[in-house]
Amino acid sequence: MAAGRKLPRGRWARRIGWGLLALVVVVTMALWFFLRGSLAQVDGKLTAPGLGAAVTVQRDALGVPSITGGDRLDVAYATGFVHAQDRFFQMDLLRRVAAGELAELFGPKALPTDREHRLHRFRARVAQAYRLLPEPDRRLLERYTAGVNDGLNALGTRPFEYGLLMQAPRAWTAHDTLLVICAMYFDLQGAGMRRELSRGWLRDNATPEQLAFLLPDASRWDAPVDAGDIALAHAPIPDSAPPWWGQPGPRDAALLAAAETLDAMESNVGSNNWAVAGGRSATGAAIVADDMHLGIKLPNTWYRALLQVPDSNGSTRRIVGVTLPGTPFLVAGSNGRVAWGFTNSYGDFLDLVPAATDPGRPGQVRLNGKWEIPVSHQETILVKGAPAETMTVRESSRGPLFDGGGRTYALHWIAHESRLLNVNLRRLETAGTLDEALAVAAGAGMPAQNFVAGDAAGDIGWTIAGPLPRRARPAEDATYPLADGMAGWQGWLRPEEYPRVVNPAGGQLVTANSRQLAGPGAALLGDGGYDLGARTRQARDALAALGQRTDEKGVYGVMLDDRALFLAPWRERALALLDDAAVKADPQRAQALQALRAGWTGRASVDATGYRIARGFMWNLYDLLYGGVNMQLKQWDGNAALAGKRWPDVLDRLLDEQPAGWLPRQYASWRDLQLAALDRTIADLSADGKPLKEATWGAFNTAAIAHPIAGAVPALRRWLSVPPDQLPGDSNMPRVAGATFGQSERFTVSPGKEEAGIFNMPGGQSGHPLSPYFLAGHADWVQGRATPLLPGPPRHTLSLVP
Repeated sequence: MAAGRKLPRGRWARRIGWGLLALVVVVTMALWFFLRGSLAQVDGKLTAPGLGAAVTVQRDALGVPSITGGDRLDVAYATGFVHAQDRFFQMDLLRRVAAGELAELFGPKALPTDREHRLHRFRARVAQAYRLLPEPDRRLLERYTAGVNDGLNALGTRPFEYGLLMQAPRAWTAHDTLLVICAMYFDLQGAGMRRELSRGWLRDNATPEQLAFLLPDASRWDAPVDAGDIALAHAPIPDSAPPWWGQPGPRDAALLAAAETLDAMESNVGSNNWAVAGGRSATGAAIVADDMHLGIKLPNTWYRALLQVPDSNGSTRRIVGVTLPGTPFLVAGSNGRVAWGFTNSYGDFLDLVPAATDPGRPGQVRLNGKWEIPVSHQETILVKGAPAETMTVRESSRGPLFDGGGRTYALHWIAHESRLLNVNLRRLETAGTLDEALAVAAGAGMPAQNFVAGDAAGDIGWTIAGPLPRRARPAEDATYPLADGMAGWQGWLRPEEYPRVVNPAGGQLVTANSRQLAGPGAALLGDGGYDLGARTRQARDALAALGQRTDEKGVYGVMLDDRALFLAPWRERALALLDDAAVKADPQRAQALQALRAGWTGRASVDATGYRIARGFMWNLYDLLYGGVNMQLKQWDGNAALAGKRWPDVLDRLLDEQPAGWLPRQYASWRDLQLAALDRTIADLSADGKPLKEATWGAFNTAAIAHPIAGAVPALRRWLSVPPDQLPGDSNMPRVAGATFGQSERFTVSPGKEEAGIFNMPGGQSGHPLSPYFLAGHADWVQGRATPLLPGPPRHTLSLVP
């Protein structure tokens, strides 16, 4: 070839192409090895400083660890180790949510959440709480913390999420475990402030008579644990409605979360749990079932584990169930003698105390008739890719001050009491009887929950687990922002004052977030947003129908009950509307009539079109009547359904009695109003141009569960999401299911009979997409298969040695 001769253009193109291919291969291999390096170690032997003796971690085919150690501290260390290896990013998010530190990872878009949460100064509060813990509890947290950090450091590379975010993980501290508990306060009680502001607006914009009708304190659906029903005293329907009534919001708000999405519907964080006494079980031991309803992400909230620790009598204590990554103890499950589970109690645990100011008293506020000077705290929020932000939190004697609804309030929340934050829940691991378990529950430092337990002797009981505020005034007064001078709650109840129900005559207990008590104990709890009660009643009646000598499979089956008992009357209303005249006036109504007849399965099944139409009809009617006020309440993310979850009962009474003063003036009759709601439903479900018969419930209620990192790196959503399974179930029935919300686990167990226990959960043990345990068992949850509670045969063994 002559010197200086140029290569042909095609050869250059091939060289460039090969070079680009090589670069892609190198980058892909580097990414692959980086991701592989952050997988958990499941086999081998590792040296672990501080252990008293060797600990073994055996994993089954689903990655569920069985941890066996010489004492509880060593088992706590190993629990921290496996939590960090499988779930450290999840743990980090939980502590950051509580402390208001998300922007440090995700940048300015997380600032609104951080600002809202920094108001509570939980990082400072948990430091105080930690100092108050007994020495044995602090030691347990320290050993767990050591395990977490050793597990994190034992990974070949940092957890993959941090590589994608270009961040380094921060070491765990013992205080962070208490922050994880605080994060659950946001999940389980965080809507209380918005609810009280919403109720306050309604109180200020309605007469007392109108308010009594719109916000009833009980429902015909209620199924309390201490009685068959709650006596209803219906407030009369006033002659006229409030001025805002019947003013719909903008059309694009018609089917916001309210009409079609379960996830945002009424802040519907809840759960189911129930227990059957030994007199009704086939074995004579109690049977306990629990499924906690939460927003579902990848990985799942819960981490399955079996812990084996020597008992005081020389035997080995076996504890099985779910742990919460970030904490070293079992949250719900069985210790072989007692089994237990939780549902959110929805009591009233906070007050909004009005704070008055006076130009003549600069820097002071008046609370409960007394002037004081709030203490100012400077909170610095670190922001990825932007300057840090400093906010001032003013702390009063009744809690931090904030502005809402045009006023300044002090937020007096039981969660702010550092003395009440603890890890006493761990003592359930050693409870030997129902009475011992109920006593532990009353002293637990966690968001107040319905606690249902049963023991091997067949006894069952209910109480509240978590702190309860002491109120001197009637509890209903505190469900709104307090009036000027009203004291609100003062101190908290002693464990011996907690309400209890033990071994009721029917041989069963059921809670599902609705009002628990018909008797005087109800005043101790207050109403912080009880659910309607339809789910509770359906579960109670289904459980009773099992009769005598039932077993775990029968009790478990109630969790999968998706019968549409609540919506069936709404279907009947829609059918009654669609007479010959209505169908003749609009041919599309004929399709709706056919779907309500032939497409009604009597369940929230994936193939049901009639269910979706009946549901949309109810929610569109709600929107036509409450849509305008919801635009007013939106300023603090409130809504009328949050203010009073018994609104379906209000609509039922209006449609039955049809008072002229409550019919919006744009409609000639109540029939016209209902037809308008039904027509909007038809239009919504036909908007894509497909026949109405294809608008099935499953086509809407499709799983969209994803890893949080998918929001930060959307290109990876495909690999960080669950399959788009169509899900049966809905909100007002035991089988609660939404696109990203629902039964975060299901278990049924008889203490001492764990081999017959049942368990499944979404997402799997690991949040790592290359792990064999990513989505392992998820299909069982989708299908509701009754898979074993106990781990299967060991596939891998990791030894941690001193």
